[in-house]
Amino acid sequence: MESVLTDPETSAELGARLEHVQQVVEFAADLGLSVDGQYRSYVEWSGNRVVTTLVATLPRSISASEFWFPLIGNAPYKGFFDPERAAREAERLAEQGYDTCLLPVLAYSTLGWFDDPLTGPMVRQSEARLTETVLHELVHATVFVASQPDFNEGLATFIGQEAAVRFAGTERSREDDPGLERTRITEDRQIAAVLERFRARVSELYERIPAASDPDPTPERALLEVATRAELGALPLTTRDASRLAEGIRLNDACQALAATYQADLGRWAAALDAYGGDLPALVERVRQAADEEDPRATLLGLESGAP
Repeated sequence: MESVLTDPETSAELGARLEHVQQVVEFAADLGLSVDGQYRSYVEWSGNRVVTTLVATLPRSISASEFWFPLIGNAPYKGFFDPERAAREAERLAEQGYDTCLLPVLAYSTLGWFDDPLTGPMVRQSEARLTETVLHELVHATVFVASQPDFNEGLATFIGQEAAVRFAGTERSREDDPGLERTRITEDRQIAAVLERFRARVSELYERIPAASDPDPTPERALLEVATRAELGALPLTTRDASRLAEGIRLNDACQALAATYQADLGRWAAALDAYGGDLPALVERVRQAADEEDPRATLLGLESGAP
């Protein structure tokens, strides 16, 4: 990283972003996240992604089909460094009847096994999103439970969001209005709540009209999409254009299956943080302690083992 920062060819904008990330990493260490050698190097990576993620769902299902990998176990997504290869795999699965979703991914975590670098696609985000992304990935480097993607991603989303809000209120941040970050996160969660309700309605529809049945749920599902886009468009958002969001969001089963993983248990995690009096480092430490238990999600969120 130092060589990039001192290189006269490095733009002032890039230099500022790299220095910003170092401040975020130091803040993450104060929260109790494992930082080690994470994000101490930079790789210029062309394009708008590092990985292309593929998600697939069976017909009349809004739950992702799982892929198995060594070390991490089952995961609801599969990443490809080659976008064309990802597209070919999505086409193959579509021919078998799966619904699919391809999404660009700007960052990844090797779960603490290696020192992950910053990449071009990461630093080209807005500064606020960059902060949240780095914190999200550092949660993965701190705590990861094999074959529990909802736990891993929901936790990383929540702590990444809350940590980003707290960072914005510190001297390390260049944010002029720390309250803006809380507004952004609050609005993200409002959007997530609308999508959660949509997925629940689609799931109820599929339970009522299962795959073996003759009635086609497509017309009724289309009406649910229309209603959800209207609900999103009516949100009083200030950090983004609600109409553009409502028009462009992907509501097919596979894309929403992925959204469900990343938005899992946000309300429950908020309640857990409240139980610690808003003390985020205390929650991080408790998560660390619970990670080796049989069902850390149930332990931390007060759920029955295996609860949805």
